[in-house]
Amino acid sequence: MNIHLQPWTTHKVTNQPPALDNYNAFSRDIALQATLPDDLGILLSRKLLELGAAVGDHEWIDRGFKANENPPILKGFDRFGHRIDEVEFHPAYHQLMGLGMGLGIHSTAWTQPIHGHVVRAAMQFLMTQLEPGVCCPLAMTHAAHPVLKRYLASDDVFSVRSSVDDYDQRFLPAHHKRSLSIGMAMTEKQGGSDVRANTTQARQQSERANSVEYFLRGHKWFCSAPMSDGFLTLAQAPGGITCFLVPRFCPDGSRNRIFIQRLKNKLGNRSNASAEIEYADVWATRLGDEGAGVTAIIEMVQNTRLDAAVAPAGMMRQALVQAIHHACHRQVFGKLLIEQPLMRNVLVDLAIESEAATLLAMRVAHAVDRSAHDPVESDFARLATIIAKYWINKQAPQFMYEAMECHGGAGYIEESMMPRLYREAPVNSIWEGSGNVICLDLLRVMHRAPQCLESFNTIITPVLGEKAVLQQRFDRLQQELRRCQQEPALLRRCVESMALLLQCSLLQLHAPESTFQMFISSRFEVQGLRSYGTLEDIRSAREVLERAWAS
Repeated sequence: MNIHLQPWTTHKVTNQPPALDNYNAFSRDIALQATLPDDLGILLSRKLLELGAAVGDHEWIDRGFKANENPPILKGFDRFGHRIDEVEFHPAYHQLMGLGMGLGIHSTAWTQPIHGHVVRAAMQFLMTQLEPGVCCPLAMTHAAHPVLKRYLASDDVFSVRSSVDDYDQRFLPAHHKRSLSIGMAMTEKQGGSDVRANTTQARQQSERANSVEYFLRGHKWFCSAPMSDGFLTLAQAPGGITCFLVPRFCPDGSRNRIFIQRLKNKLGNRSNASAEIEYADVWATRLGDEGAGVTAIIEMVQNTRLDAAVAPAGMMRQALVQAIHHACHRQVFGKLLIEQPLMRNVLVDLAIESEAATLLAMRVAHAVDRSAHDPVESDFARLATIIAKYWINKQAPQFMYEAMECHGGAGYIEESMMPRLYREAPVNSIWEGSGNVICLDLLRVMHRAPQCLESFNTIITPVLGEKAVLQQRFDRLQQELRRCQQEPALLRRCVESMALLLQCSLLQLHAPESTFQMFISSRFEVQGLRSYGTLEDIRSAREVLERAWAS
């Protein structure tokens, strides 16, 4: 018997979801919109809508994939043997950077007198859904700008052009460029988070007592975004640990002696370069007094920590959207996945977690905006930044895994977005202070500024009367906070309780009653460890899922 089959006769694609594209990630995000003030204005609203459209656009999504599939390459030498120490990026990376800097993700917090931090956080929340790798240089440029403004002349090129809404990828001296990006080089092998253990040495270039020009010599274990136009760095000067600006080019236009030893082979964040570098008597400008390096840099660290809370919340949102979209189109056992009770339980639980993370991150951004004129909000921001950075990042890896599992085997394949999100999930917890460091910072803040805890208590008090279990958790928290000075091992328990109580109070204000009540029952009334998808009552599943992603 002769059997004649045409090519691909058996290859019929059925029961597969369509591509998730051509949507606006901002206009479809009800929870994010709920955090924004009513008086944003046309310009800022347009920025959010434009970025939201890019996040859902097929071509921009493709650029995110291309930037990850083609990681940066170190070009140590030119073809004649001269050291050049340049990093080459795929064009898609530059296009993504152009989108972010063109919209002002690095600058809006400083150029907009009202709601600048809130809008900027919302933009970073959206940008990380498109490609998290470019969010690192955007975050550092944003965070470095106020430090540069404080210590440099008002007309200094770094002070002025680090807040220009443009992207100039050219490798040129700063005064030849339209805009500038700023990186960081703090970490050393022997110190890690303990920057006071840094061994990089700084010596003045002249004997003039007021000279701010130095030479730095030493090794940096991590340099973020090594093609930035300048780097904030710490070194040991005669007067102690000091903050410096190290430009890529010297004032005479020659290349500064920053030698890139290698690019780090990272788990995630692949589109962005992280390098190990040598300072071989590099030219640097002192920022602030000798010995005051930690004080000079603390504001930058605080601002990057806000980003480190916003970014995982954004990635959780993207993972949730991907999971719901898949479940809305994939049939299993005669029903759509989203109609299967177990899957609905998982998706509802993920939707609640995502909204709670969004509300917490954005509430901190509001507090930062209000800090200049409201002492209570200023104190709250100091504490809440730590809480949000710790807790949202602790939730993110398990959240990404659960969202990946919603896709089955398809979610484990690189053509899906899920592996990239899963690899990216740990980075913001580790960057700028891992979990234990963050908890110790909480202890220091409470010791030095006890009024911060009073501000926190003031903000969450209204929710405590909702159910007895909330007051009980609060009372236990107060006892543990009093003990943690002598028993710092309790700090993680304290931060977790503070985060959950704060998220609960925010859900009461901004979310539907059903979401609020399910959060209480699953996060406070359940004892012991729990996994996603273990909600006892999902009668409000349709309401929650339609709020999360009305397809």
